[in-house]
Amino acid sequence: MKLHLIGICGTGMGAVAGLLKEAGHDVRGSDAEVYPPMSDQLRELGVPVFQGYRPENLDWGPEKVVVGNVCRADHVEVAAARERGIPLTSFPAVLEEQFLADRRGVVIAGTHGKTTLTALLAFILADAGRDPSFLIGGVPRNFGRGYRLGAGPTFVVEGDEYDTAFFDKGSKFLHYRPKLTAITSVELDHVDIFPSFEAVKQAFARLVALVPEDGLLLVAASSPDALAAAESARCVVETYAAAKRGVREPMWHAEIVDGGAPARTQFHVRRAGDPFGRFDVALVGEHNVENALGAIAMASALGVAPDEIERAVRRFAGVKRRQELVGVAAGVSVFDDYGHHPTAVKATIAALRRRAGKGKLLTVFEPRSATSRRSTFQAEFADAFALADEVVVGKLHAPDGIPPAERLDAERLAADLRGRGTAARYVPEVDAIVAHVTERVSPGDCVVVFSSGGFGGIHGKLLDALGDPILPARPQDIARVREILEATGLHAIDVERAREILLVREDARTVGCVAIEVYDDAAILRSLAVLPEYRGHGLGWMLADHAVERAREMGVRRLYLLTETASDFFAEKLGFRTIDRSIVDPQVGATPHFRESAKSAVAMRLDL
Repeated sequence: MKLHLIGICGTGMGAVAGLLKEAGHDVRGSDAEVYPPMSDQLRELGVPVFQGYRPENLDWGPEKVVVGNVCRADHVEVAAARERGIPLTSFPAVLEEQFLADRRGVVIAGTHGKTTLTALLAFILADAGRDPSFLIGGVPRNFGRGYRLGAGPTFVVEGDEYDTAFFDKGSKFLHYRPKLTAITSVELDHVDIFPSFEAVKQAFARLVALVPEDGLLLVAASSPDALAAAESARCVVETYAAAKRGVREPMWHAEIVDGGAPARTQFHVRRAGDPFGRFDVALVGEHNVENALGAIAMASALGVAPDEIERAVRRFAGVKRRQELVGVAAGVSVFDDYGHHPTAVKATIAALRRRAGKGKLLTVFEPRSATSRRSTFQAEFADAFALADEVVVGKLHAPDGIPPAERLDAERLAADLRGRGTAARYVPEVDAIVAHVTERVSPGDCVVVFSSGGFGGIHGKLLDALGDPILPARPQDIARVREILEATGLHAIDVERAREILLVREDARTVGCVAIEVYDDAAILRSLAVLPEYRGHGLGWMLADHAVERAREMGVRRLYLLTETASDFFAEKLGFRTIDRSIVDPQVGATPHFRESAKSAVAMRLDL
């Protein structure tokens, strides 16, 4: 079937495009703006994307037009489809028709945390060999995309309460045929479509009513309104919580253990009061421990053994745009976060406090989503951002789409924060924000950018302004990586095997790289290269040092490398020690990199 998707760069629409493409359909689409990570994903899939909406985008002759909820009835491509007699449908309806009818649906819903919980549950099932299908409203780093069409019986889907389309005002998750469901939280959100909090609660009550008697409902005990929605359930209900906070004893409880790397959290889990296991995850913040606990509980209900769950949780790499470290420059860590609701913003700032350590935490906020651009949470945003050391508030995105009386007052938000004693400034333009932030940060500080869109490429601009940034490679960077390795006489990186490839830029040009290949508890640091004309600038040491820290954040316990000329450098600068190859982890020793290396290469290991 030939399908055209309007609003294809939305996280949900882009993932559905991938599923349809993988199922053998001819898929194309259009969007007003095209930006990473979804633009990268669609390019890799070979899905053509028209930038901008116009009637001629339908000239290729689609049999159906899938309408995103960005569209109104008078949308130019909707009108063109009607004129040409092309049927309209929605992506939840397509998902139900094409993929959910003959699979066991596991729906993860809630105001906050559902993307992380869905991604972790999908990875647990995949890592345990269950070959699930999934649809996630984000891009999990372990998969590199937000969808998968597996051969197993389970389909895990992130259930959004937002409406389906202009011709179907019911919530998306009502299409997903839930057999098992988790509700992470119920709060007022999407104020552009829900007239009241009562309407939000009614939507979740309708989801609960869909779960059959022989199904399961998993509910976060920390959310009173989620618990209230569960009271009418016909099925078994289990509760989970990372903190009791006066609620009834939950079925599943997580207790955080102090210590560990700043980017990781360790916690004990009990089920019905009995020990279930100890877990270590590359997420921070109590809210993320609760998300992880929900995934653990659901995976257990699906028959995954505790030791399999523990292994997958430890190897989970997180989700893009959820506390995502996009780069480090001049000792300053820059994070990207999708947070657009004060509850999520507050939780993220509290979590990143640990990452900042003794450094300063500076936040940049672009009011961009339909909720964050409205005045509904004017006071609540001031409460949330007051936890940061400094705040920069940008201008509202597309303010004309919000009635003047209903708009968030960005300047007032900055003024309210100053009144609370938090350094804050309203800076409307991206380039001016970059200039301001670079003057205000020092080595050891963290900057987190809150935006639900591209925000004018602010992350890359900020990193380049700080100087010599180190950042993860994107798919379009791989050709440049190969050029650098060829210029330095090193073998090409196995892109499929590398868990992460890091780049260093100087003068906005990529001049060096390093790769980390992960093999369960162990990893290989390899392909450390800097172009000859940039040697002597300390870039190689910066790359290697950052790679070691990233391996630690990934939960790697032993880091290996091979070198013929730089053993003294790795020993003195980074603490590696020379070892006999006979004691290398079997998985590492079996790799082509170790098997085929010259006998003169020295094997080294760093215990993390």
